[in-house]
Amino acid sequence: MSINKRPKSQAAFARACKAIPGGVNSPARAFGGVGGQPIFMARGQGPFLFDIDGNRYLDYVGSWGPLILGHCHPRVVQAVNEALAEGATFGAPTERETQLAELIGRLMPSIEMVRMVSSGTEASMSAIRLARGYTGRDIIVKFAGCYHGHVDSLLVAAGSSATTLGVPNSPGVPRGCTTDTLVLSYNDVAALEQAFKEHEIAGVILEPVVGNMGLVKPSHEFLVQLRRLTHHHGALLIYDEVMTGFRLALGGAQELFGQKPDLTVLGKIVGGGLPVGAYGGRADIMAKVMPAGPVFQAGTLSGNPLAMAAGLATLQELREHPPYEKLEKLGAKLANGLGQAAHQAGVPHQIARVGSMWTLFFNANPVIDYESAKKSDTARFARFFWAMMERGIYLPCSQFEAAFISAAHTDEHINETINQRSVVKQLPFAFIQDLK
Repeated sequence: MSINKRPKSQAAFARACKAIPGGVNSPARAFGGVGGQPIFMARGQGPFLFDIDGNRYLDYVGSWGPLILGHCHPRVVQAVNEALAEGATFGAPTERETQLAELIGRLMPSIEMVRMVSSGTEASMSAIRLARGYTGRDIIVKFAGCYHGHVDSLLVAAGSSATTLGVPNSPGVPRGCTTDTLVLSYNDVAALEQAFKEHEIAGVILEPVVGNMGLVKPSHEFLVQLRRLTHHHGALLIYDEVMTGFRLALGGAQELFGQKPDLTVLGKIVGGGLPVGAYGGRADIMAKVMPAGPVFQAGTLSGNPLAMAAGLATLQELREHPPYEKLEKLGAKLANGLGQAAHQAGVPHQIARVGSMWTLFFNANPVIDYESAKKSDTARFARFFWAMMERGIYLPCSQFEAAFISAAHTDEHINETINQRSVVKQLPFAFIQDLK
């Protein structure tokens, strides 16, 4: 599937560049980490995407995580259609908001109350403000390579597209905005302990499984000490589960690891593929949010009926038909297949995976933090990305993004990715020999 088979995408991108900065509405879509031009999509169905030129791709991006049920799941489509027929937005409370809030609380016991917003960035920003307002302190700890949206105070050593584009500190962010942000290394317990000795900290925010410098797992000691130190020093522990929430387990990473944060940031799956965000936690903390308390936060489209309907349908489907055992098996099969192919080809690599989230790092050493992630061979990844694209396999267009498996994927789809007997008629990873 050569670029010559995508003339409509080429024309669409040229047109977009005249009306939209860089031709895209989020830099993660710009293919900046792999070169070339982004592909314009027309539709999705199950585990597949179809571009505007009619090419089909097996999708391991899933809109960057929300589509755990795959594209156009019938239950979600029906729920959104029913909600749309009643009205897209009212600027007034609806029962769906309460129903989704109650369901989130049942699935994530650490969340006693929750506030709906419209994006993960908005949820992170609001959770940070709440942590400061609740504790009366200013300093927030974040970890290099963790991305929590484009919040001014957190856009320091950020992962995701900020890493891909080489702009971890964005112009336009005043120096004063980051004065009270303390950046530490992920998985570094000693640095964390030292930070609490030297500072009065309002809160610590982290991705409990990082997806924005590629997938990076937390160590058990790191998570345990985070909980102990924040509790001991009166700081709030904030889990950013925008990616991991309802994906790694029905109760998110906190269920998987047996942890209980004070606040949780949600997005992606909680909206079933529609724009959404949420933050929630202990009732005494959430009671500080206006109008119940003094910490301000508002949004015209917060609790949007369409997003609430899609989120409810998605979470109900996940609760009634849990896909997590299947996703674990598919993830293990895919990781083993990729690892074996790379090993046989003699290509330095690391496979990082938790459940249905995964990253193939072109890196000779284990990736445990931002510094080790940055040592990955991004040029080799770019060649890998395009070779897979030509074989109809759609992966994240950056070494520093996690990939996702959905419940719509099957053993046959995994075989299509790693097996010579697939419909692509040749071993997709044979080209790895050419990457040396």
